[in-house]
Amino acid sequence: MVKTIDLNFQEQPGAIAAFLVPTDEGPVLIETGPHSTLPTLVHQLNEHGYSLADVKHVFITHIHLDHAGAAWAFAEQGAKIYLHPLGLPHLQNPEKLLTSAKRIYADKMDSLWGDLRPILASRLQAVDDNQRVMIGGVPFRARHTPGHAIHHIAWEMKDVAFTGDVAGIRIGENGPAMPPCPPPDINIEEWSKSLAVLRNRRYRAIYLTHFGELVKPKAHLIELEGRLHNWANWIKPYWEKSAPMDEVVPLFKAYVRSSMDAMQLSDEDIGRYELANPSDMSVAGLYRYWSKRGQ
Repeated sequence: MVKTIDLNFQEQPGAIAAFLVPTDEGPVLIETGPHSTLPTLVHQLNEHGYSLADVKHVFITHIHLDHAGAAWAFAEQGAKIYLHPLGLPHLQNPEKLLTSAKRIYADKMDSLWGDLRPILASRLQAVDDNQRVMIGGVPFRARHTPGHAIHHIAWEMKDVAFTGDVAGIRIGENGPAMPPCPPPDINIEEWSKSLAVLRNRRYRAIYLTHFGELVKPKAHLIELEGRLHNWANWIKPYWEKSAPMDEVVPLFKAYVRSSMDAMQLSDEDIGRYELANPSDMSVAGLYRYWSKRGQ
């Protein structure tokens, strides 16, 4: 049974989740969230009868800080961290990851993400595409799913999957499927292939880190792919004429907001979308995508 843990990121419920799976070998954690939410995560583990040190197996979908920023804290207590081979060097030596994040978030770095420390190589386990990891009688299978990030894995568990960011964001009962598009790895073609993999698996449910369980996900995945291409094509003319990104961000935000208003989302849910998927990050990521295509 999957237990969804709301990490209450920036004191906002329903923005970032981690997932707990009890097994005969103890609890498995999928995603850790950022280190800034570790106290909330530990409290929720305690509510389920576990301590941080009880978690010996942590599966992360990719190394972005909102998904894996607290992985080091579990590794220091003896947990094995399972991840994509391309992500492993960045958790073993997070200097480049930290430098990039600090350049983007500056003085907000600590309040948003907290600390980030190296993880010993002995605590990191790279997992190949389609490789199965058995924990306490529960099978987890890695589906390498690039597009959002080159180091992305959707973790399959029987007839469900934990999809990180490759299956996008859906917040609230009536929220739209939104593609998070931060730099530097956005690749529309690879993302479309990954979404085809997920659709062909015909999962009973997927678990979105942003946010929660989604049953019968096919329609969501189709909607997500359509919006991904829509956003990329909307951005392209601005990139072609070298429009400054700081001028494009409010235009893009208004464009996205118009679709949310059409769905009559609450201001709270709109705020959660922006928290989980900042507009400036998507503009920067899609500019970089078109720049790579134009080379």
